[in-house]
Amino acid sequence: MSRKMTVVFHNEDLYTYLKVEAARRHMPASEIIADAVSEWLESREDAELLPVIDSARTEWKEKGGRPWSEAERELEESISRREGAAEAKRV
Repeated sequence: MSRKMTVVFHNEDLYTYLKVEAARRHMPASEIIADAVSEWLESREDAELLPVIDSARTEWKEKGGRPWSEAERELEESISRREGAAEAKRV
């Protein structure tokens, strides 16, 4: 559904830059504004996650977390051992 909204530019230069950019991109100014608002909202969501990420990182350090590369290497070694054992049983 398409909704209408009036945007008042108190900065004439900003309005001019928007219109020039819209012409340069061959797209309506409203599309540029909609994209900018969407990006802004997404960045706000990302900013809300930062405390959660920091908390998880702190907990990880406190409990002796390991880098993924180390865990991945152990996992690959374990898989190789199991595959080797399974192959030995078949032979």
